[in-house]
Amino acid sequence: MGDIANAEPAPARSLLSPQDSVVVMVDHQPQMFFATTSADRAEIANAAVGLAKGAKVFGVPVILTTAAAATFAGPLIAPLADLFPGVQPIDRTTMNCWEDPRVVDAVTATGRPRIVMAGLWTEVCISLAALSAVDQGYEVYVPTDACGGVSVEAHENAVRRMTGHGIVPTTWLTTVLEWQRDWGRTETYDAVVKVFEEHAGAYGLGIRYAHTMIRDPSGH
Repeated sequence: MGDIANAEPAPARSLLSPQDSVVVMVDHQPQMFFATTSADRAEIANAAVGLAKGAKVFGVPVILTTAAAATFAGPLIAPLADLFPGVQPIDRTTMNCWEDPRVVDAVTATGRPRIVMAGLWTEVCISLAALSAVDQGYEVYVPTDACGGVSVEAHENAVRRMTGHGIVPTTWLTTVLEWQRDWGRTETYDAVVKVFEEHAGAYGLGIRYAHTMIRDPSGH
C-alpha cells in the first residue's frame, strides 16, 4: 500500500497528450464562413487559430485541408495560413475529407491514434469525416468552438450525432490545457501563456493582468 500511495499518478488513458494527437483543420475558407451563422465568425476563426498555435507549441502535427480553393471556397484564411508558411493545404473535391486518400494517408503517416478535428461546416465536413475516422478505429475530438454550421440547429444536431458515436466535443482552450496539464512543464509554459493572451479572451486578459501586477506591482 505504501508504494502505491507514494507512486506518481499516471495520466488517465482518456486524456489527450501531445504524443498521441494529430490536428486536422478542415475548410476554414471565406466561402464556408459566409454561410456560417451558428456562432460569431470572428470567434470561430480566433478559436481555430488558437488551436493551431497550441498544436505548434506542443509539436502536434497539423494537417490543413481545403475544398475547391481555386474555383469556389477561396484560400485558407490568412491568420491560419500564415502559421504554416510554405505548406499547401490538401485541396479536395469531396465534402468528406476522409474520402480523400491523401488526407487519410497524412493522418496515418503521423502514427497518432487520436484526431482533433475542427472546421466548417460542423454538419457536413466535420461530422462526416469524424464519423468515418471513428469507423476506422480512430478516436476523434472536436473543438466545437473552432467549428461552425449554417445554423445553430445544424451545428447542434451535428454535435449530438457525433457524440452518439463516441466522438468527444471539447473546445480549443480545453484541448491546449489538456496538452499542457501541468504548469510545472516549463518548456511549454511561456509559449502556451502567449497563445492564451492572444486568443483566450477574458482568460487571456486575466493572465496578462496577473503577470503585469506580479512582475511590477507598482504599475511602473
